[in-house]
Amino acid sequence: MSTTSGTPDTDDSDGTPRRLTRRLLQLYVGLALYGASSALLVRSGLGLEPWNVLHEGLAELTGLSIGVVLTIVGAAVLLLWIPLRQKPGLGTVSNVVVIGAAMDGTLWLVPDVHGLLTQIPFMVAGIVLNGVATGLYIAARFGPGPRDGLMTGLHRLTGRSIRLVRTTIEVAVVLTGFLLGGSLGVGTVLYAVTIGPLAQFFLRVFAIPGQGGGSTVVASGKPRQAILRR
Repeated sequence: MSTTSGTPDTDDSDGTPRRLTRRLLQLYVGLALYGASSALLVRSGLGLEPWNVLHEGLAELTGLSIGVVLTIVGAAVLLLWIPLRQKPGLGTVSNVVVIGAAMDGTLWLVPDVHGLLTQIPFMVAGIVLNGVATGLYIAARFGPGPRDGLMTGLHRLTGRSIRLVRTTIEVAVVLTGFLLGGSLGVGTVLYAVTIGPLAQFFLRVFAIPGQGGGSTVVASGKPRQAILRR
């Protein structure tokens, strides 16, 4: 609510500078942390999240960095939104640009690790931080990432469940990435079974009440909505 003096930074509506600043900060910190967490999974050598199995395989095939491949694939997936009539938001476009750059930057800073005593902590840190990052950027409510929009668009087009569409997409990208040389391992499995609960938890932690006191919602094709429904 506004103060009696009408100072904008004390108003709780979405349009105030203070609220907008918090949302933008969450968006970009979340996206940067997402790229960094993915890089930790690469350095662990114990398996990547499904889409990065594909990105690593394509990186091996093309000689490009995994972050550059991630950005190119994200842009290509975004083009698929056109026939699906999905509308990107600021978070959608930022997702394409920021995550790949953050991933490559972290890979440049963090050396390879060897031995399970180091690899396992890197893997665990990567998965947990990925959950934190997911909660941060989704709760900011600036639109879903390109791959999430593809999922929700196909769900709407085909009438199939979100679960079936997501599973089909991720199985396809994992198998393709593995055949191209991407890293598939215990980290991939642990990521698959833990990222949902982690993301759900951190969505609650970082939720920004919307107008009328509502919480963050996810998984519709609309730019101001997200991916997991609370």
